[in-house]
Amino acid sequence: MKTGGGRVPVISDIPTKDKVVFVTIDDGAEKDPKFVQMMKDLNVPFTMFLTDSAISSDYGYFKKLKAAGGTVANHTLTHPNLRTQGPGAQQHEICGQQKKLAKEYGDTPRLLRPPYGNWNESTRAAAEQCGVEAIVLWRESMQITNMQYQRGDKKLHPGDIILAHFRGKSELKGTTMTEMYANMLRHIQEQGFTVGRLEDYV
Repeated sequence: MKTGGGRVPVISDIPTKDKVVFVTIDDGAEKDPKFVQMMKDLNVPFTMFLTDSAISSDYGYFKKLKAAGGTVANHTLTHPNLRTQGPGAQQHEICGQQKKLAKEYGDTPRLLRPPYGNWNESTRAAAEQCGVEAIVLWRESMQITNMQYQRGDKKLHPGDIILAHFRGKSELKGTTMTEMYANMLRHIQEQGFTVGRLEDYV
């Protein structure tokens, strides 16, 4: 799905016939060193939508994930519900994080995910002013062991964007982030899909 109209597009999947899906991981609260090693070993592309208030205690952790194949994207400075923010506040949240991520990781992000998936036309205007090329939502979200689907057929479709989070054992009911990620990859592979790099398609 793509919402355009001349402004920054809002996407939840990519139009493609390739049997490919895209993995995105939000926030940045959990910083498990084993996850870095897993991503190095797997060599699977992923996009990290990072929130400054979650990552500022250890920017270096996400540098390691970037080196392991991750791409850095914008998830705002403080994770507010942007729909409740005025245009100036939205611009501060989005542009401020663009600048921080560019400073820490060397590249200005092209993609934005609004917290909770909540956005309005002011979000699109602010994103455009801040140099964002697309607002990225999702089609599936990864829970602890199962995928949550938006469509009634409960299946992955070509070009789907999958949402996951940097979460620890307390939020995952004893499961580690590496175990959750392995479960997600198993769901993807069992349905005959591979993981693509989102930025190659957007």
